[in-house]
Amino acid sequence: MTADTINVGLIGYGFAGQVFHAPLLRTTPGLAIAAVASRNPDKVRADLGDVAIHADPAALIEDPAVRLVVLASPNATHFPLARAALDAGKHVVVDKPFTDDAAQAGELVRLAEDKGLLLSVYHNRRWDSTTRTALRLLADGTLGPIRHAAMHFDRFRPQPQARWKEEAEAGGGIWMDLGPHLLDEAVLYFGAPLAIEADLPLLRPGSRCEDQFQARLRYPDGLRVDLGASMVAAVARPRVALHGLQGSWVKHSLDPQEADLIAGRRPTGAAAAWGVDTETGTLAVLRDGTLATSSLPTENGAYPSYYAGIRDALLGKAPNPVPAHQALTVMRLLDAGRISAAQRREVLLADVAG
Repeated sequence: MTADTINVGLIGYGFAGQVFHAPLLRTTPGLAIAAVASRNPDKVRADLGDVAIHADPAALIEDPAVRLVVLASPNATHFPLARAALDAGKHVVVDKPFTDDAAQAGELVRLAEDKGLLLSVYHNRRWDSTTRTALRLLADGTLGPIRHAAMHFDRFRPQPQARWKEEAEAGGGIWMDLGPHLLDEAVLYFGAPLAIEADLPLLRPGSRCEDQFQARLRYPDGLRVDLGASMVAAVARPRVALHGLQGSWVKHSLDPQEADLIAGRRPTGAAAAWGVDTETGTLAVLRDGTLATSSLPTENGAYPSYYAGIRDALLGKAPNPVPAHQALTVMRLLDAGRISAAQRREVLLADVAG
C-alpha cells in the first residue's frame, strides 16, 4: 500500500459484492478494501482476510479510513445508502440499477455535484467483449449507417426462485436487473432515443414480477433498437446484431468474464490472458457491390478497466468512467418503459423527469 492508495468500503457481500466488486477492487493497483458491511462476516474473512467488518452500513459510511464507498447491496437500498455516503463526504460507486427511479437518481446527481464528489454507476457491460467489438465497428464505419440493432440477454430459469431479485417490493424483476445493461448499451452506441415502447410480462407460473421484457427504442433519424431479455429462453437469441446500409454483424454468445469471476478466476498477470472471447461474430459487408461474409474475431473483455478508471478519476488523472448523469438517462428510460408497459403505448423520453 502506498500513500496514493484509495481505501474502499464495500457495502454488501452477496453475489454482486463477492463476484463482481471485491475481485476487481482487490486486483486494481491503488485500491484497497479497508472495510466491508455484511451480515456474513465469516464469508468476508474467508475471502478477504483482515478487513474491518461492520454489521451496520452506517458504521462503514462513517469510518474515517474509507474514502470510496461501493454499494453492492439490494436495489432498494441504493438511494438511501448513496445519499448517506455523499452526505458523509464519501465518493460513491453504485451497482446497477442506480436507484429505484429517475427522481431518486436525479437527487443523487445533484447532491454529488453540490459536494464536488465522484458518483459513478457500475455499468460493467460497457467493457464486455461484445460491446467493445461493436464500438470498434461503429467507430470505423464498417457497417455504414446503422438502421436497426438488437441486443439480448436470455436465460433459462423456468422456475421462479425465492430471492429478492424476483420480488417486486424489493426492486426486483428482470427489467431492473438486465434492463439497465441493455439500455446503457444502446445509449452508449447511439445516444439517448426519442421514445420507448416496452412490454414487461410475467410468463412463468408463480412469478411475482416481470420475467421477460421486450423494448423498442425509436430515434429521430428513424433508427430502431430492439432490446430483450427472458428467463424462459432455453435457446438464446443473438447477444448483439447490428444492421447497417453497408452490412451486418451478429455475435451470439455472452462475454465470458462473469463466468470466469464466478469460477474464481481473476484478472491478474498478462492483460491479454483476461477476458478472451473465442467466439467469432459473423460479418457480412458489401465489397465492390458484392456481399462478402466472414468471421470477425472478438475483442477481449476488460472489466478491470472500470475500477482502474475510478482510481484514476479520484487521482485527477482521468474522467469518471461512468458519470452519474449518464446513468440518470438509463433510469429515465427504465421509468418510461414501466409507464409504456402499464399504459400500452409509446412514451417520449422528454416526458420523463429526472
